[in-house]
Amino acid sequence: MSETPTPGPSAGHAPAVLDRAILRLGVAVVLGSIMSVLDTTIVNVALNTLAVDLHATLDQVQWVVTAYLLSLAAVIPISGWATRRFGTKRLYIGAIILFTLGSALCGFAWSIGSLVLFRVVQGVGGGLILPVGQTALAREAGPRRMGRVMSLVGIPTVLAPIIGPTVGGLILEHLSWHWIFFVNIPVGIVAVIVSWIYMPSDRPGDAGRFDGVGLALLAVGLPLAIYGLAEAQSAPPDRWITPLVVGVVLIGAFAWHALRVERPLLDVRLYAKPAFSAASVCTFCLGAAVFGGMILLPLYFQNVRGEDPVMTGLLLIPQGIGVATAMAITGRLIDRVGGGVVALVGVTVACLSTLPLIFIGGDTSYWVISIDLVIRGLGIGSSMMPSMAAAFAVLKSSEIHDASPQLNVIQRVGGSVGTAILAVILSQQVLHATQAAGGHPSKDALAAAFGSTYWWALGITMVAAVPAAFLMVVERRVRRAGTENDELTIDEDGVDEDGMPLRVLPTLMD
Repeated sequence: MSETPTPGPSAGHAPAVLDRAILRLGVAVVLGSIMSVLDTTIVNVALNTLAVDLHATLDQVQWVVTAYLLSLAAVIPISGWATRRFGTKRLYIGAIILFTLGSALCGFAWSIGSLVLFRVVQGVGGGLILPVGQTALAREAGPRRMGRVMSLVGIPTVLAPIIGPTVGGLILEHLSWHWIFFVNIPVGIVAVIVSWIYMPSDRPGDAGRFDGVGLALLAVGLPLAIYGLAEAQSAPPDRWITPLVVGVVLIGAFAWHALRVERPLLDVRLYAKPAFSAASVCTFCLGAAVFGGMILLPLYFQNVRGEDPVMTGLLLIPQGIGVATAMAITGRLIDRVGGGVVALVGVTVACLSTLPLIFIGGDTSYWVISIDLVIRGLGIGSSMMPSMAAAFAVLKSSEIHDASPQLNVIQRVGGSVGTAILAVILSQQVLHATQAAGGHPSKDALAAAFGSTYWWALGITMVAAVPAAFLMVVERRVRRAGTENDELTIDEDGVDEDGMPLRVLPTLMD
């Protein structure tokens, strides 16, 4: 592999223009990515409908979200190996087909159990789409055009929180919940055709030995541990202690195994670095607070305020606007003051903007809620990406391709844990309010149940402030001492030996 320094803004190179071939490839990647990313938000407005139609409780229906996030987290670490083993084009098209097939199966689901199972299938495909698509774009564009190319991949991330709930509401209003999943089928077909025509062909390479033992330990341990945590709030001890203990033991066995193999599924040695450990805790807590909190407001608008799914989706747009605005401005701020500072400010804003939701009532003004959601979106958008960037700033270049998938896995596992715990807490709070009112709670009583649940969301977010502050201190020491990491080196295609794009996050911020 020929190695050359990454040309940056100071290197004197003018930004290369994206030619037609790359733009066509970008369309293929965006089509695939937007399906995967939108499915993390579009389902939220349908949780109440799913609970009614499938005769499920809230703590059962939350697994529609949790199972999807867990399956995403499970396949992200294997994307680099799978790309080398099967080839980028073949794997990308296969991932889209699997996601589309999973979507069709979800649409035909007949029970909450079958829907959760099919969401796992959907998540496996969705978890491969984005990293493999990034690899294809990185290879085609090269390092000089990496920033512009990766901004194309960022389009679904920005659009998802804005249009996802609204699209889901419109589908529920005019069709049925089945079409939330069926709508992916025509998009998937078009994405396969476009990818087949415009994605460059490549040959599989030497993938090396796959860490199947690590995948098995993690893929079984994580769901068991999260199931135990979720059931601990409502089930008798004999139903949750065993899966929780077994899950924790399997996760511990994975850590032991990863320390003893040459190429583990996840490099747990990185956690010996305080900065990376801090970024991991921060990312986990933010994922739990953000993804867990995303299921609360749709249920509040529908169950307390009596809004239909379309209005619910529209009322959630302000938070998406805040996230998109933050993502547009944080890049320059990170370059000037560091990711740790931006992340700490973002976490602080997220905490402060959660306080009004704790005191939400049955008739709280929508204007008040909307303004608060914009601010909350600014906090969320200003904390997740900067915390990852701060971790990368204190890592060696050779460690980045291991750190990036691990932080993404941690974020989604945090989201799974947060969704499971907050859904169960909300279910218990609503049950208590219902019992106290003799089966007919008032709007204010139901709103108070949501407010009590937001106390937990606030607590989780506040925990993230501690590692964010630590990241800020470490990053400032590195900058002051002038001992920044060795310059990242990449080959002429802009990818590492695993075929994965390097320095994606810092490039997005240029």
